[in-house]
Amino acid sequence: MIRSLWTAATGMNAQQTNVDTIANNLANVNTVGYKTEQAQFKSLLYQTLQTKTTSANGETKPSTAQVGLGVREAAITSIFKNGSMTASESDTSFAIQGDGFFAIQGSDGTTKYTRNGDFMWALNNGGGVSLTTSDGERVLNSAGRPITLSNAYVANRIEITSNGTLTYPDANNNMQSLGITIGLYQFNNPGGLEKVGNTMFEATAASGVAINEATSNAVARSSIASGYLEASNVQVADEMVNLIVAQRAYELNSKAITTSDEMMQQANELKR
Repeated sequence: MIRSLWTAATGMNAQQTNVDTIANNLANVNTVGYKTEQAQFKSLLYQTLQTKTTSANGETKPSTAQVGLGVREAAITSIFKNGSMTASESDTSFAIQGDGFFAIQGSDGTTKYTRNGDFMWALNNGGGVSLTTSDGERVLNSAGRPITLSNAYVANRIEITSNGTLTYPDANNNMQSLGITIGLYQFNNPGGLEKVGNTMFEATAASGVAINEATSNAVARSSIASGYLEASNVQVADEMVNLIVAQRAYELNSKAITTSDEMMQQANELKR
């Protein structure tokens, strides 16, 4: 009975993590570029009560008698299914059609990756403008350098094509390429990316190094839709069903603890 108490307690802890994950998904249902997360579990050690050769008459038994000792969290994985396209009135809103990621230069100098294309032009201290996130982190081009333009360019006249190339009108108002392309990168295993908040990810050994779509023929090219944003891929109906299932599982584990406690109480009262 002591074993059942601890086993049920591990179940309650695991389902609490499950509820926390679902709550985070629901909280980010309107977050641009957010990828829904899913809690995964695995069983703990098993305790052998009888071996295959402990039958009453000494005959070999076909199987052992083992009892599980509970459950624990195995991982919380992100589901990288594309979200729906939503129209935006901003000229610097971009949605990726494909498996690519935007590259962002973090404030600490590290490179981060995101599907959130809600960008804006920001003035530089030394003049000119840079394409940045809402937090002021610079967007990188296909060469891995920040996208920065001089004072000769007016930000609201810059247009970006479907392949991410920046263009600017000439004297005859014809759009000309500036020779700068927004960088798009892919990974052999996106599930191995490390979440760092604000819909940002960092490459790890599990994800593999970033594959530059501009220089690699090993991946299919993504395209950029200007004037659109990729919405969260959270499905509210599915999350509500998962929340109900997690709540019922939590209640069942709680009931197991209550039942074990009542059995122990009855055993203690047998001597009276």
